[in-house]
Amino acid sequence: MSPDAAAIGVIGGSGFYRWLTDVESVSVKTPYGPPSAPLSVGTLAGRRVAFLPRHGSRHEFPPHLVNYQANVWAMRQLGVRRLIGVAAVGSLQPGLRPGDVVICDQFVDRTRGRIDTYFEGPEVFHVSAADPYCPQLRGLAAQAASSQTDRWHRSGVVVVIQGPRFSTRAENDWFRWMGWDVVSMTQYPEVILAREREMCYLNLSLVTDYDAGLQGDAEVRRVTAYEVARVMAQNVTLVQRILQRLVPAIPQELSCDCQRSLAAARLSAS
Repeated sequence: MSPDAAAIGVIGGSGFYRWLTDVESVSVKTPYGPPSAPLSVGTLAGRRVAFLPRHGSRHEFPPHLVNYQANVWAMRQLGVRRLIGVAAVGSLQPGLRPGDVVICDQFVDRTRGRIDTYFEGPEVFHVSAADPYCPQLRGLAAQAASSQTDRWHRSGVVVVIQGPRFSTRAENDWFRWMGWDVVSMTQYPEVILAREREMCYLNLSLVTDYDAGLQGDAEVRRVTAYEVARVMAQNVTLVQRILQRLVPAIPQELSCDCQRSLAAARLSAS
């Protein structure tokens, strides 16, 4: 398949393993090994879109073993310049309920040992991560989400934990005390690798649970994998409807600096 097969890419999270019909399955070779699954390339409202399930088509890759480098590289190799990462997340705040959609604008990395750069020398780049999520895509996502549900949030801080275990109650209390909004296992390093490939990146987080529970609320059960899958299955159609409104609205022209992220990032001796 040609290197300009798709300009928009979607990476599906837990419970979101396939999308679109009448697609072509594409196996992409990368310098970092195979991606989580063959990519599916199809058309939505006249736009070519590539889809990839982050955890594999049967959820065979836990969060800490996802080949993020290969996944992002494969998307860029097919021509993707706008990448949308969908994720199931746990809520840390009472105002964020299961079934809510959060358009994250910041992340906090609490992972360890994950390869999180394409530049390991001798060519070295230090990309800015001050604003890691594309402002143009976030604005368009807000419009799309508001047309489909009242339960959406235009911003949020996601703290990314190592996984595959869920948080302890003490960790949850700490995250909440810090003012963070949702907890994920997969946003990092996916978002920063996309920036190193000069791609616009958007996160759509679907709240599936309250993780270890809200402090002082005995009625909220601690999260289970079953509960995450159940809520995601109930609400994945909402995410798909948002994507169906969002994808056609993405313009060809840019109003952000995401695709120039390497311009001032190289450091070399004079």
